[in-house]
Amino acid sequence: MKRTIVKIDEEKCNGCGACAAACQEGAIAMIGGKAKLIRDDYCDGLGNCLPACPADAISFEEREAAAYDHEAVLAHMAARKAAAIAAADTPAPKPEFTGCPGSMSRTITHAPAPASNNAAIPGHTAPVSMESRLSQWPVQIKLVPVRAPYFDGAKLLVAADCTAYAYGNFHNDFIDGHVTLIGCPKLDSVDYSEKLTEIIRNNDIQSVTVVRMEVPCCGGIEAAVKNALMASGKFIPWQVYTIGTDGRILK
Repeated sequence: MKRTIVKIDEEKCNGCGACAAACQEGAIAMIGGKAKLIRDDYCDGLGNCLPACPADAISFEEREAAAYDHEAVLAHMAARKAAAIAAADTPAPKPEFTGCPGSMSRTITHAPAPASNNAAIPGHTAPVSMESRLSQWPVQIKLVPVRAPYFDGAKLLVAADCTAYAYGNFHNDFIDGHVTLIGCPKLDSVDYSEKLTEIIRNNDIQSVTVVRMEVPCCGGIEAAVKNALMASGKFIPWQVYTIGTDGRILK
């Protein structure tokens, strides 16, 4: 029979999975990093997936397709739920680690946090109720513009993604009073030096603070800042803080 059914443009699909999560019939699945309509008879053509797609990769088309089968959908969803429960009850085997030492997983145990504590950075204290100190958006190095009003006279903070999660008082001790840029040279697989050079060269940057993790791959963000400062032709004070995987600032 000919009926209206969703169509997925795999060229536009960015693999976010939002459509698969929005589809109440389980008609869409993520396969090979792309969204795919797994069976025509699971799709009711109502398009709950359509507004969920941020890449505009989903549309409607009228074509020959099997009729929507509500009973098949119920059986499919029940099977998915049973598989999920079974997977949750089965402990995953611990794999032998053979990758980068900085990526090795570990469990970190902390003592219960006190009501308040002195911060590690001079002049800062940790309040009982923490509030965001972020002063601008976006924060990703890849997304920020090269020129923006908030860069004028700014103290620049360039931080590795993981630092804010490892260090508990990150907002008060580092973000406060700074324009914040974050990135991960390992996951982004890019050299931030060129972008940072243009930001420093084209704006009145007063200082640069680098916060990185102790893991080796995090050295890329420190090197990018160093290269950018040299390439900018400016003499700007800068400092580097290294955060341990247990959340301490390493001296």
